[in-house]
Amino acid sequence: MMKQDTFKGLVEISDRVISSIIRYAVTETPGIAGMSGNPVSGNLARRLSGKIGTNGLSVDVTDEAVAIQLDIIINYGYKIPEVCQILKDNVHQAVEHMLGLSPPIVNIKVDKLAFPNL
Repeated sequence: MMKQDTFKGLVEISDRVISSIIRYAVTETPGIAGMSGNPVSGNLARRLSGKIGTNGLSVDVTDEAVAIQLDIIINYGYKIPEVCQILKDNVHQAVEHMLGLSPPIVNIKVDKLAFPNL
């Protein structure tokens, strides 16, 4: 959970909201079929380290930085480096705009390719 002091109170942004913002940026990126990952390992990681962790998404928010790990599935036929760069740009913009945080560290793991149904 991210907390931010204001002049007369405290604003808390839940982990669910942070992950929703990032997931939306991912789904709006052309060439991405979805996110992958193991929900068990994500939940286990969260219990052990305090990180937000769900299928294909892990976020670590500290006072100094936001670190995001994305495990994605890319549609066959797209240029993987271009899709990843656009995804990084989309996530950076979403986190900066919606949360007011400095540019996050975004690590991407291309886990699978999605092939069209033939």
